[in-house]
Amino acid sequence: MTPLLLHAFPSFTTGGAQRRFAAIANRWERDFRHAVVAMDGITDARHLLDPGLDVTFPAFAIRKGDTRGTLRAMRTLLRALRPTALVTSNWGTIEWAIANHLPHVPHLHMEDGFGPEERDRQLPRRVLARRLLLRRARLLVPSRNLERIAREQWRLDPLYVANGVDLVRFAPALRPPGPAVVGTVAGLRPEKNLARLLHASAIAARSAAHRLLVVGDGPQRDTLEALARQFGLDAEFTGPIADPAPLYARMTVFALSSDTEQMPLSVLEAMAAGLPIAATAVGDVGAMVAEPNRPFLTARAPEALADALATLLADPALRDRLGAANRARAEAVYDQEAMFASHATLWRDPMASLAAAT
Repeated sequence: MTPLLLHAFPSFTTGGAQRRFAAIANRWERDFRHAVVAMDGITDARHLLDPGLDVTFPAFAIRKGDTRGTLRAMRTLLRALRPTALVTSNWGTIEWAIANHLPHVPHLHMEDGFGPEERDRQLPRRVLARRLLLRRARLLVPSRNLERIAREQWRLDPLYVANGVDLVRFAPALRPPGPAVVGTVAGLRPEKNLARLLHASAIAARSAAHRLLVVGDGPQRDTLEALARQFGLDAEFTGPIADPAPLYARMTVFALSSDTEQMPLSVLEAMAAGLPIAATAVGDVGAMVAEPNRPFLTARAPEALADALATLLADPALRDRLGAANRARAEAVYDQEAMFASHATLWRDPMASLAAAT
């Protein structure tokens, strides 16, 4: 019988974890069946899944503050579905590790990073909870920084599986004529700190004219649009976009302004698209980009990010060199087929041993 996987997400909105899951599930369309649960009931990202995929979205209602009721609902669903494996995502699904105690289903837990509350340090209560609750799970991490945190603070033995990128869909393309464009692809949430990018863009515009392209949606959109007007920026906010790939072709420079990241898919996509990158030096971003691009990773300050943007906007030859180097590195290290193969092996056998990715 085709293996059935139960996937739990804090929310099934269009974010990096959801996009990665959809890409892997679509790649192995005939090999697995899927049931997807969103803890908040939001399943907007279902449009990412191929129509032919065998996937259901079981009814799963929880009441905030009703921990016992939530655990009962989880256990009921585990017993009803009897999945081959439970696949959970980030801190927001940690209760599944408790619910899965009896009966125990093989458990894969993916940690992609932290919210703003853990931007600078781990919360002791969560450290202890991960240490205790994930001991029987197979912990997966996409960044070396998270691997170190898991070993040193959570005292767990994580498996590093790097994210990958579609090198065909995000191939370099000729940028249309017109003014330079600083672009970003991000959820408009506090930890992405798009306000920092708006501020940096306003500073950089004093010496290097450009437009700003913000691809994505989220709870801070209205606030950020108002801030862009306040700064007098020539800015476009696209709102939700099903496929961001064509929009990278409009960008001259890709920017990341996050307070916290680990291995952001948007940076991989920008690298594959042959773009130079100006970014805050967070998570594994310094290890991801090509070596010549690393001087343009900055402190988490708008002035520092503005300096990087202004330098790149002023030098087309430099942009071309960095973009080509980033594309070459994406081809050499981050082809998504390696990611697909690793996850498929673990979906079939959650305790499978895999060689660590380079």
